[in-house]
Parts: sequence; C-alpha cells; structure tokens
Amino acid sequence: MNTPIAPDDPTTLTHTDAQLTDLIRELQDQGAKFGLLWGSARTNGTVNGHALVNFGNAPVSTLINLLALLKEADRWAS
Repeated sequence: MNTPIAPDDPTTLTHTDAQLTDLIRELQDQGAKFGLLWGSARTNGTVNGHALVNFGNAPVSTLINLLALLKEADRWAS
C-alpha cells in the first residue's frame, strides 16, 4: 500500500471543486462494489485553505486515502 496522505499535505490544496466532485464520484463507484455508499458526499468549503468533503467534514486527504484503499481492495478481490 502507498503511504497515506496527511490532512495537511500541501498537494491537497491544489484540488478544484470540479476535481473533488470527480473524486467523490469515483469513490461512490469504487465503494459501491464493496457495499459502501456515500450518496450525499459533496464538497463543503475550506478550513485553513484545505478543502473539505462532506461526509463528516473530512479533509481531501481522507477522500484520496479511501480511494487508494478501495483500489487496493479491488486488486485483491480480482
């Protein structure tokens, strides 16, 4: 597994709302394969310059790390 991205990682500051929306859609698609549903996930403003995703106001790093875990799980399931 790759090293998780920290919530304060500067690379998370470069994501636009459109990119985050695409990542959320990807998370919904990948998660559905495993019975994980985030139907109401959406962007939810920023805190200290870091964009938040509304499924518990998680930082972008959580979204990216969840996607990485789901992709790894998908490889194991194949």
